[in-house]
Amino acid sequence: MAGPYKEAARRLYEITQSQQGFFTTKQATRAGFAEKTHAYHVKVRNWIREHRGVYRLADFPTAERPDLMLWYLWSQNRQEVPEGTYSHDTALSLHELSDIMPSKLHMTVPKHFRRNSRIPEVLILHRADLSESDIEQMQGVRVTRPLRTVLDLLQTGHVDRNLIRQAIDEAMRRGLITGKQIDSLPHDRFRDSFRELAGQHR
Repeated sequence: MAGPYKEAARRLYEITQSQQGFFTTKQATRAGFAEKTHAYHVKVRNWIREHRGVYRLADFPTAERPDLMLWYLWSQNRQEVPEGTYSHDTALSLHELSDIMPSKLHMTVPKHFRRNSRIPEVLILHRADLSESDIEQMQGVRVTRPLRTVLDLLQTGHVDRNLIRQAIDEAMRRGLITGKQIDSLPHDRFRDSFRELAGQHR
C-alpha cells in the first residue's frame, strides 16, 4: 500500500507546487487519492480543508497571500480552469499602486459565470469578459493589468479620484502605464476621465 500512496502523494505535491500548496477535490482524486479517503487526510492533519472542495497541504510553506490562491481555485469551471481574475481595489493593491487595503477581494468573472452555492462574503464579483491583453499573472493567479484596473475603478466610481490619480502617477513613473497606451484608448467618458487624471503626469 505504501507504494501507491507514495506515488499519489508525489503526484499531488507536483500539482500543488504551482498552487502554493492548494488543490481541489478533483485534483486529489486525479492524483490517486480516492474521494472516500479525503476526510481521513483532513482528520490526521495531512491536509487542511480551506473551503468546500479546496484543500491545502499542511506541510507546504504558507504563502504571503494564501487567500488569493484559495479563491482563485474556487473560481474554477467544470473543466478545472480558474475563471476569476483579481481586479479593481484588489488589483490596485497587488500592483502596489496605492495604500488602499480592501477588506474584501474584488474578482472579475466572465458574464456566463455561475455558482450553485452562495458566493463567499469575502468576495465581490464583477462580471465582464476580459481580453488576454487586460490580464497578467501575479503570485500564480490572474490579475488585471494597471491600465484595465484604473479603467474599472473609474467605471465603478467607488474609489476616491485622488487615489486613482496617485495610482496613475505611480504606474506611469514605473512604466506600467504609458502615454502611448493612454492615447490608444477609445473615446468614452471613462477613457476621457483617465486622460484627464493622467494629463498632468504626461
